Amino acid sequence: MNRVACWKTALLGGVLFTLSCVVISGESKGGQGMSMKIESSAFVHNGDIPQRYTCDGQDLSPPLSWSGVPEDAKSLVLIVDDPDAPDPKAPKMTWVHWVLYNIPASASGLPEGVLPGALPTGTAEGVNDWKRTGYGGPCPPTGRHRYFHKLYALDTVLTGLDKPTKAQLEKAMQGHILAQAELIGFYQRGK
Repeated sequence: MNRVACWKTALLGGVLFTLSCVVISGESKGGQGMSMKIESSAFVHNGDIPQRYTCDGQDLSPPLSWSGVPEDAKSLVLIVDDPDAPDPKAPKMTWVHWVLYNIPASASGLPEGVLPGALPTGTAEGVNDWKRTGYGGPCPPTGRHRYFHKLYALDTVLTGLDKPTKAQLEKAMQGHILAQAELIGFYQRGK
């Protein structure tokens, strides 16, 4: 059974910014609804991201762990982005901080400050909005921004991609999402 999940980023002056929808398979092999979860030992959901993981600190990727990956998943995708750019009071775009795909479904997380050579075997990197691969931490120009850590379980391993952008990756994922989980953290500079 499939369902469509949609979310909006902001409604400003009657204009909706960043409407996203995905099709999610809603049942596992056992017929039970899935409950995939992503979390970090560095911050709680809807909590503040420590400076260590930002451009004002060491700019390390935070430790992430997940559970509840569907048994029939073949790979995972991780996208970290900020829908409040450049200013949460007047967002104009979603800034992409990290893009990983083909993470083995057997992986249960990523350590703090993970570097390309230490990613789980088979993991590939996409391009962030700094036009490079790898993690780029929160560095908001103004205001308190939200940072979405989105994990997707796919029924396939993605092929034919070469350092894709978030948009290219999302297109390749269409029709293959079994489950998704989300962890949101906040950061404001000079607080």
